[in-house]
Amino acid sequence: MKKVDYRKVLSEYGNVLVLFLLCGVMSVVTLKEQPADSPSAAKELAKRIVNDNGSGATVMVVVRGGGKGAGAKFATNLEDALNDAGLKVVAKIQGEPRDARIALEGHAKGQPLSAVVTDEHTKTLFDQLPEMAMVNPALAQTKVYFPKKHIWPDFLKIDNLRNVLKQISVVAIIAIGMTLVIITGGIDLSVGSLIAFSGVITALTIQFLGGADPTTIDLWVGSLAGIFACALIGMSTGGMVTIFNIPAFIVTLGVMFITRGLAFLFLPSADPCKIMSDDFLWLGRGADFFGLHNSVVLMLLLYAFAHVVMSRTSIGRYVYAVGGNPEAARLSGVPVKRVLVFVYLVCGLLAGLGGVMEASRDVTGDPKAGNLVELQVIAAVVVGGTSLAGGRGKIFGTLVGALIIGVIKNGMNLALIEGKKQDVIFGTVILIAVLVDRLKSRVR
Repeated sequence: MKKVDYRKVLSEYGNVLVLFLLCGVMSVVTLKEQPADSPSAAKELAKRIVNDNGSGATVMVVVRGGGKGAGAKFATNLEDALNDAGLKVVAKIQGEPRDARIALEGHAKGQPLSAVVTDEHTKTLFDQLPEMAMVNPALAQTKVYFPKKHIWPDFLKIDNLRNVLKQISVVAIIAIGMTLVIITGGIDLSVGSLIAFSGVITALTIQFLGGADPTTIDLWVGSLAGIFACALIGMSTGGMVTIFNIPAFIVTLGVMFITRGLAFLFLPSADPCKIMSDDFLWLGRGADFFGLHNSVVLMLLLYAFAHVVMSRTSIGRYVYAVGGNPEAARLSGVPVKRVLVFVYLVCGLLAGLGGVMEASRDVTGDPKAGNLVELQVIAAVVVGGTSLAGGRGKIFGTLVGALIIGVIKNGMNLALIEGKKQDVIFGTVILIAVLVDRLKSRVR
């Protein structure tokens, strides 16, 4: 029987273990009593009423609030569940306790009301039910039912998990390009500024082409303009790193200041440029695939494609070879300079895509967007196990790293940790990740 090398497994998949441990910690920290307003809770409540009163019993639904909020959703779930169980819903009241009292006292006196189903916000009203029964005898035998609460972590709510994925989508997508750059032994500090630059170019192009009523083609052309502009900047960055042999840190630092400055120069007032079309929200806020946001679906597709490229194609092998030993790679026939230009081009292109996604979320091109995002991107790559020394790293690990960063930020927000303390914790995570990387290198 083959012996399992636990040290190797831990080295390869330790970040996955860290992700699960973090999810467990965040689940415990955010554990609390939850209101029962789901369809399953409504069905359970309907079953209780049928068992107590029999099918065909008359029921009134009373919830607080109106419009299309949580109260309205709960009332609809209840009405559907009660009707499916064979109960007769005589009224559905959404509003203040005063509205519920008027409805109860005005119920037809010759038709006994078997049950009232309500939520936690109006249940105190029914302490006065005996008093109301004196005004309306039909309420004399009325029973009051509340949905049973349950204990569940805020962190593990489906909506919150979807929100975590949505929040990390931009950082995670740009981190694909950053992974390639770091594997080759480089770094790109300009991606945060490229987000702002791309958003501004996109918004200005759409405004120029479509004005106050842009068409779908205008939106596509504007988006492609922002992405293409950043791809050109990335290619130029790679050219300066390779042709002039300038350290990537210096080149990308200069590009960071230049692109941020240009974003402000293109909008002299420094106010965001509004995009006059709600259709542009499709990428940033739309959710069409099993409730997942379109930005999340795009992120997953890009990671699948990048994984195939890095593990199954020659360009992926070239990237690892350049990062491991550029001179040996050159002697082996690898086009080192072209590979370096390629990875910076990809990083710039994905930063441009991230800028379009940010502009889509807010329907504006904001020169202040992307501030310090480059640090989050680098942190996701390093936490995901990519070595800053180059030559080692996996696309899947970067996705896990982005999830770790997202879980930490989301958990701190749910735990109501203030911004300055979040900065301290976030910085500590980055230092620990770098320390682990150095220790792993020594072990090897």
